[in-house]
Amino acid sequence: MSHSLWSEKILQLLRRMNNFYLSGSCRANCLRFEIEGAQVGWIPPQVVSQLARYPQVFNPPQGGAVALCSNLDSYEKRSAAVDAVLQTLRKEGNFPFLKGWRNERYSVMPRFCDPPLMSMERAATSLFGVKRYGVHVNGYTVSDSGEVSMWLARRSPTKQTYPGMLDHVAAGGLAAGVSIKHTLVKECEEEACIPADIAEKAKPVTTVSYTYVEQGEVFPESQFVFDLELPLEFKPRIGDGEVQEFYLLPIDKVKELLASEDFKPNCAMVVLDFLIRHSFIEPDSEPYYQEFVAGLHQTV
Repeated sequence: MSHSLWSEKILQLLRRMNNFYLSGSCRANCLRFEIEGAQVGWIPPQVVSQLARYPQVFNPPQGGAVALCSNLDSYEKRSAAVDAVLQTLRKEGNFPFLKGWRNERYSVMPRFCDPPLMSMERAATSLFGVKRYGVHVNGYTVSDSGEVSMWLARRSPTKQTYPGMLDHVAAGGLAAGVSIKHTLVKECEEEACIPADIAEKAKPVTTVSYTYVEQGEVFPESQFVFDLELPLEFKPRIGDGEVQEFYLLPIDKVKELLASEDFKPNCAMVVLDFLIRHSFIEPDSEPYYQEFVAGLHQTV
C-alpha cells in the first residue's frame, strides 16, 4: 500500500470515529441530557420521543435539553428510576444496542473528575450519549538491538462487538466504582494472563477521545492509555476466552494493519497514538500529522 493511500485510510478511520462532529450528523437534532443543571450526555431524537412516556422520570424537553425530574435527588434514586425505564425499553426491543445488555454499570457525570450523579447499564449509555471510559494497554517488547514489536490479540469470534478483529493485548471498560489501575491489572490477568507484578509496571501515557454515531445512537468515549513493556521471554496466554490468539508483530506490520478493515477501530486509534508518541510517525514524512493528532483527542 502506498504511503498516500495509507494516510487516507487513517484519515477515514478518524472521520468515522468522530462522525458526530461532521456536518449532517444527528448532533444538530440531539438534546442535551442534564442532571442538576449539568450536561452529562446527548439524547438522539428517536430516544427523546420515547422518554415522553415517562414523565415521572424525565421532564419535557426545554431549552434544547431533557432533564431528570427534580425529585430524583440522589445517586440511588436516579439510577433506579432510569434503570426501570431502560428495562421496559429493553423488553420492547426497539433499540438494537439494548439487546447487548451486560448487567455492567457505568458512572454518569459531567467530567471524569466530578462525583458520579448516577450509574447506568453499559449497553444503554449510547441512548443518552453518556461518555464511556475504558483502559487500553499497549503491550510491546524492545529487542536487544532496539527493535520494537507489539503484542496484538484477535478477539473471540463469539464477542458481542467486533468479533474476530484485532485488539490490544488487554483492554476493558471502566465500570462504576472501579479504579483505572484495578481495571488495568484485572484485564491484563483475565485476558492475557499477565501477572499483576508485570501489569502494575504499565505507565499511564495519555487519553484518546472521540465521539461516533452508529445506528442513530451516540458513543462519546475516552480511553485511558497505558504503555507496558513486556519482557522478551514473556508470552501472553488466552485467559477468559475473549481472545482466540495473540501475535507479536514488528511495528511496520502493525502500521500496515492499521489501515486494514481487520482492526477494532478504537484500538487502531490507540495504536496510532502509540506510533506518534514513539516517533514511528513523524511530521516531516506524514503530511496529515496534525490531523492525526487532532482526531485522537476530540471531546464533546
